[in-house]
Amino acid sequence: SEIRNPEDPMLHQDIRYGARMLLRNPGVTSIVILALALGIGANTAIFSVVNAVLLRPMPYSEANRLLFLNETDPNMDEMSISYPNFTDWRNQNHVFEKIGVYNRNSYTLTGYGDAERIPTAQVSADLFAALRVNAGWGRVFTNDEDKPGGTPVVVLSYGLWQRRFGGQTNILNQNLTFNGKTYSVIGIMPRDFLYPSRVEMWVPVGQLSGDPNWQQRGNHPGLYAIARLKPGATLEQAKADMDTIAVNLEKQYPNSNTSTRVRIRPLLEVFVSDIRWTLWVLFGAVGFVLLIACANIANLLLARASSRQKEMAIRAAMGAGRWRLLRQLLTESLLLSVLGGLVGLGIAQLGIKLILYVSPNAIPRSREIGLDLPVLGFTLGVAVVTGIFFGLVPALHASQVDVHETLKETGRGTSRRQWLRGSLVVVEMATTMVLLIGAGLMIRSFYRLQHVNPGFSTDHLTSFNMTLPQKKYPNEDKRADFFNQLVQKIRTIPGVETVAAASGLPLGNNGWQTSFTVADRPLPPLDKTPLMEACSVTPEYFQAMKIPLLRGRYFTDQDNRAFVAGKDLSKLNEGERMVRGANVLIIDEEFARRYWPNEDPIGKQIRLGRNQDSQRMTVVGVVGRVKMESLSQDSNRVQGYFAYYQMSLQGMTVVVKTAGDPNDLISVARQQVKNIDSDQPIYGIRTMNEIRAESVAPERLNLTLMSIFAGIALVLAVVGIYGVMSYSVTQRTHEIGIRMAIGASPKDVFRMILGQGMKLAVIGVALGLVGAYALTRLMATMLFGVEPTDKVTFVTITIVLTGVALLACYLPGRRATKVEPVISLRYE
Repeated sequence: SEIRNPEDPMLHQDIRYGARMLLRNPGVTSIVILALALGIGANTAIFSVVNAVLLRPMPYSEANRLLFLNETDPNMDEMSISYPNFTDWRNQNHVFEKIGVYNRNSYTLTGYGDAERIPTAQVSADLFAALRVNAGWGRVFTNDEDKPGGTPVVVLSYGLWQRRFGGQTNILNQNLTFNGKTYSVIGIMPRDFLYPSRVEMWVPVGQLSGDPNWQQRGNHPGLYAIARLKPGATLEQAKADMDTIAVNLEKQYPNSNTSTRVRIRPLLEVFVSDIRWTLWVLFGAVGFVLLIACANIANLLLARASSRQKEMAIRAAMGAGRWRLLRQLLTESLLLSVLGGLVGLGIAQLGIKLILYVSPNAIPRSREIGLDLPVLGFTLGVAVVTGIFFGLVPALHASQVDVHETLKETGRGTSRRQWLRGSLVVVEMATTMVLLIGAGLMIRSFYRLQHVNPGFSTDHLTSFNMTLPQKKYPNEDKRADFFNQLVQKIRTIPGVETVAAASGLPLGNNGWQTSFTVADRPLPPLDKTPLMEACSVTPEYFQAMKIPLLRGRYFTDQDNRAFVAGKDLSKLNEGERMVRGANVLIIDEEFARRYWPNEDPIGKQIRLGRNQDSQRMTVVGVVGRVKMESLSQDSNRVQGYFAYYQMSLQGMTVVVKTAGDPNDLISVARQQVKNIDSDQPIYGIRTMNEIRAESVAPERLNLTLMSIFAGIALVLAVVGIYGVMSYSVTQRTHEIGIRMAIGASPKDVFRMILGQGMKLAVIGVALGLVGAYALTRLMATMLFGVEPTDKVTFVTITIVLTGVALLACYLPGRRATKVEPVISLRYE
């Protein structure tokens, strides 16, 4: 026979009765559900980010065994890897199952519709093996293809396959032209594989290793390594093994490997290390919002419980035990929390969209953020715990009834319940104070950041990138001629004021680093060789960017290769020709201060690298220092600029200053490029204001979220204190009538109500100040130019919150002064 749980009918009865009670008070029910939805929704949105970024393993088999490797020296912690060093790592290590390398590049697709620049990763075959991924269609590279002279092959991303080739599988084994060279399409990766991020195809890096520049151990061509530990091997063993290899290479190759070491970190850590603490701080802040919502709702339910005292007393008189009454009230709270959670899911979805809209590139693994099963489970758990949390105290109070006393009760609240309601208001005010101060610090920090002088102007500037293929533009003269033509043609466009090209722009660390020595001075120790942030620019770059000239002169059209008189460069390889063909240099003010502090730097000379036979470069100008990395930070390296027509690179960024809207220029500029070479696309089109905005995207995200959390908290706190004071006036109507009947003036009554409310507010603000003083120190790494205990912020927020609380108490106080003594004496 079927066994039934005897409690089931009673539980169903509790649910039905609870639903009727909630529908009986739609106003209160709606307020509670909205407050819960805001709290739960905000928590779910932030948890979805925390889960995707920090908690979820990376989408690879046994991802905990994956490590990220790069080289370091005393000057740089994030140095890329020399290809010869990598091959030695691969052959000599004892701890890795597989180790592969990659770098980022871009290739131009031609002969298949309009020319397009495709973000590309140059990778070794073992990278796919280390990640344990294979093609979804076709295959990945073999080791035979990943070496000099190997068959040119390419693997496409799923997105590129769909977007450019219509998802047709017959693209496999077809030939495509990239950078003027024919490649065979051998594979298409699965939809969810994108490593490194934002690339759309992969080519074998080993085919480039035959280049003489790649065989130089001192050359670091942007390579980074991914390794998979052997079963049972540990991170500590890997560090020890690679340190041994690095020491041995240092002994073998002292000219290139002195003090060079290997930095090893878990792959996930590389992605999340910069944002980990920020996400936990935001998660804590949004937890405070939920706490405030719970306190607010508990206050509402306490008020509601007071109005149900007689109902509870009657049910108790009819035989209902305390547990029965408690369960009924908790069931109602859980119904509210579940409804709040369901609405909160919608708010969470909007929150996720907002986060990704505000800073789409500031969050790693952003493609993985969403409402998946763990997030839904979190939402359900939070809803249940929240329901118990805000419902338990009111339920305990309501179920603890004295039948005889309650049935004789006049309806006025007990002092114990009033004390509890006041305590909840204090908690709300204190927590709101912490959040408001946190948001205030973020606002002050962002304001300071926005007013940092980057060293150049961003107004009316637009930029786009171009990369000339080696096969079509094999030497620096052809490249210089192309960009010279382009600059001249764009200059003729109506509205264009200045046009220039540079190998990299500020606020993105897009240049390169190169070692140098000061001419006619003793060589420093190898591990003390200085580095400069280097950039190759055309003559009008400084004028376009409004980088001020402090001494000397800017570059001119005469600073070209013909200017290097008497130098026969024809027998040198390209890299040597580029270096030896350059002989003028513009430096930044820090360069001048550091190396010629009490001298005129104009006319002084340096050499690139440590070779005393290398071409001397003469300083012809000193310009202001610019922010190369971001507005909030910059490297301590000095900055040097080469004349482009003496050092012509393949990839350049064209910068155009216009009189009007810079976005109006792009279509005309694209046509000018086609007039020179229709196979060369422009890409990466951005205004300098957009570049500046992107450089502060993480800070903007922090500010936006903290401000939203603080705004929600402030509204909830104001509603909370207003509700408590309004309820107090209602409960004390009889008392107020007596006071006025025996001579109290409306002003006395107003002062009494205002004083009661402001006492709670002041206690909450004071506790909040103490809490904020302790907790805002956790935000130190998120702030710029502002101390976590900034006095201006603390004082301003104290005044604002106290003023808002005063306003919230004012209206109930005014209502109390309107009480008619004759009527109030009959009030129950």
